[in-house]
Parts: sequence; C-alpha cells; structure tokens
Amino acid sequence: MTGQVRTVDGRVAGRRGQATRQKLLECLGEMLSSSPYRDVKVIDVARKAGTSPATFYQYFPDVEGAVLEIAEQMAAEGASLTQLVADRSWTGKAGWTTAQELVDGFLDFWRRNDAILRVVDLGAAEGDKRFYKIRMKILNSVNNSLADAVKALQDKGRVDKDVSPAAVAGSLVAMLAAVAAHQKGFQSWGVKQAELKPNLALLVHLGVTGKKPTK
Repeated sequence: MTGQVRTVDGRVAGRRGQATRQKLLECLGEMLSSSPYRDVKVIDVARKAGTSPATFYQYFPDVEGAVLEIAEQMAAEGASLTQLVADRSWTGKAGWTTAQELVDGFLDFWRRNDAILRVVDLGAAEGDKRFYKIRMKILNSVNNSLADAVKALQDKGRVDKDVSPAAVAGSLVAMLAAVAAHQKGFQSWGVKQAELKPNLALLVHLGVTGKKPTK
C-alpha cells in the first residue's frame, strides 16, 4: 500500500494506520464469506480485527464504504480477465484452447471472489450505481475483447455479416456470469464441475465462431 492512503478526515495514514486499515478490510472480507451482508456490523468487524469501532470509522464511513473498497480492489484484479480473450486466436485447436481458458479463468475468478461478488450483485440489482459500475467494470474486461474477437472473425468472412458482435459478446458474458454465480447449484442438477467447464466452453466457442471446436 502507498503512503497516500487517507483517513476519513483527509489525513495521510502512516504505515501502522495502513496496516490497520488493511486488516479491517481482510476481516470484513472473511465475515462476508460466512454472514449475510446486512448482518455485518462495524463493532463485529472491529472486534475481529482486534481494534475498536472508533478506529474503523477513522478509515471508513460505514460497512458499505468498506465493502465498496474491497469491491474496487476486486474489480482492479478483474481487469486481468481481458488477457483471457484479447489477441487470442479463435481458429482451429487454438480457438478451443481459448474458449476453455476463458471459462476456466472466469469461473475461478468468480469462485475466489464469491462473497464480495454476491454483495456487488445485490447492490447492482437494487439500483445502487456504485455497485453497478463495479459489476460492469468486471464484465467489460471480457465483453469488449469478445466483441472485438467476433468482429475480427466477421471481417475475415468467418462469421455471418448479420451477426451483432456486441450482442453476441454481451449474451456470452451474461451467461458466464450467471453460470459462475450458480456453480454450486449445478450439483443439485447432477452436473459435476468436471462436466460443467467443457460444456460451457463449447457454448462459448459456438457463440464466438458459430462452429463446433476442433479438439
């Protein structure tokens, strides 16, 4: 962390203050994994971090403010999802590899950040623009590159000219996000994790290229 981390009243936090602030965020993140977002209270986060509510309020206006901080950090990490699609080949066996790696990376990111993503989805669904922007920032990291991939194939005559790259990309990303958020639920349908990934990759490959993959 940098020396430019500031307290709520605008003071620059020292090294010890930065460490305390990060500890509070880490404890809040752990609590979100085991407790409903609405049930998490400042006093509980402070107690778990071994400090006081007064200290919490030095760095965050409320629990929601701290949650947004965690979400922003996650969204910054999510920008790396672009690498799973940007400048990757969608032809031949390489195309199948691209589809598989996109699915694997996307599901893994969602699984690792499941707790905070549930809060982001909740906030976005309730119309909170701050959470909506964070959610779109994560999805756009894949959406824009997917649209570019479809457009590139279209320009080469490999995808029908009537296809809308933006619509295809948006639909695929929405599907990926929905499946990623429902990973545990697939088990109740008798779908194993080992079966989910290749079949989802198949749908992604078909969506982008319009063809079955070359394996």
